[in-house]
Amino acid sequence: MNGKSTPRAAGEGTTRARLDRGRGALGPALELVHTGRAPTRAVLTAELGVTRATAGAVAAELEALGLIRVDARPGAAAGSQGRPSHRLRLAEDGPVALAAQVHADGFRAALVGLGGRLVATAPGCEIVDADPAKVLGSVVDAGAQLLQETGRRCVGAGLAVPSAVAEPEGTALNPLHLAWPAGAPVREIFAERIHAAGIAGPAFAANDVNLAALAEHRHGAGRGARDLLCVATGHRGVGGALVLDGRLHTGSSGLALEVGHLTVNPEGRPCHCGSRGCLDVEADPLAFLTAAGRDPGPEVSLLQQANDLIRDQYAEPAVRTATEALIDRLGLGLAGLVNILNPDRIILGGLHRTLLDADPERLRAVVADRSLWGQSGGVPILACTLDHNSLVGAAELAWQPVLDDPLGALT
Repeated sequence: MNGKSTPRAAGEGTTRARLDRGRGALGPALELVHTGRAPTRAVLTAELGVTRATAGAVAAELEALGLIRVDARPGAAAGSQGRPSHRLRLAEDGPVALAAQVHADGFRAALVGLGGRLVATAPGCEIVDADPAKVLGSVVDAGAQLLQETGRRCVGAGLAVPSAVAEPEGTALNPLHLAWPAGAPVREIFAERIHAAGIAGPAFAANDVNLAALAEHRHGAGRGARDLLCVATGHRGVGGALVLDGRLHTGSSGLALEVGHLTVNPEGRPCHCGSRGCLDVEADPLAFLTAAGRDPGPEVSLLQQANDLIRDQYAEPAVRTATEALIDRLGLGLAGLVNILNPDRIILGGLHRTLLDADPERLRAVVADRSLWGQSGGVPILACTLDHNSLVGAAELAWQPVLDDPLGALT
């Protein structure tokens, strides 16, 4: 042993001791970088409430796990004051989660890295078989092909479906627009296909709007909200989700926030739930196309047809009238939700985002006029900002065990 080895060993021992003291901070530290709240080691130190040495050891361990990169030289933005700090960024070549989404007009698979970044996507399929096992087998095959092509390590897989998903069973209770049987064990089927494909990590499944809300809260328009309400149209129907203190509120068995079955037009269309005039059938793409006097075509999805009609032909009286009718119905539903939930922010996705863009003042006025708390100050109503937010949210399910315990999940 030469004379230089002893100081190095002592230094390594000191670093290891610091890491041991801060090991419980690994998960919170990764989540801070993952959500963009800790761009530098100095911010990480302050947010975690630990010493600079401990924060440095934590960052070094996350880098050793291949999750983040720490700039070798500290730097400061132009015009900033204070001591320069090492910048933290997510590893561009790090692990990924396999994300899958199934909706009425097809399915898609993608690989999603930390930070909600889409690494690779497979071409979407526009045919959804009535047998969920066939569909989920196909989407997993597409994901497995992406993993093979990219050579990325996979931490797990998440699935978004347009149905309430009951917990703890993981069954899709009402996949009406997919023609799947009620109670289909989608999580079990998905997990079986994942493991049969040799893909590592756990498999999860949840409602697509719940996952869109989770993704937007961490990476999009909902960032920073305490009580976030998300309402969105998919390709058919209307869904809602609530994020409280950074976590999805899913109720006692995963079935909370079935906002599509709020009645907004008592004399309206019959709904598959047995009621009449629900948001699900009064404020979705098919309802809009019908109100505008358009026959849905088979060429593209109903959602794209409705969005294109508003964006390209809003000046036509029939289109404008239909848009205003749906805005009023949506506003009535949102007002009721504001009265019950008292959110500090509302975000809208799918066709509802397009309705907001078309006439934001009308929608905000309806919500304010019809809600107690809206009258007293107004609730910010914003458009969702992430492309493929349900896919990103599905990946968040798979990333959560890593965020909870990076060392345990990856080693």
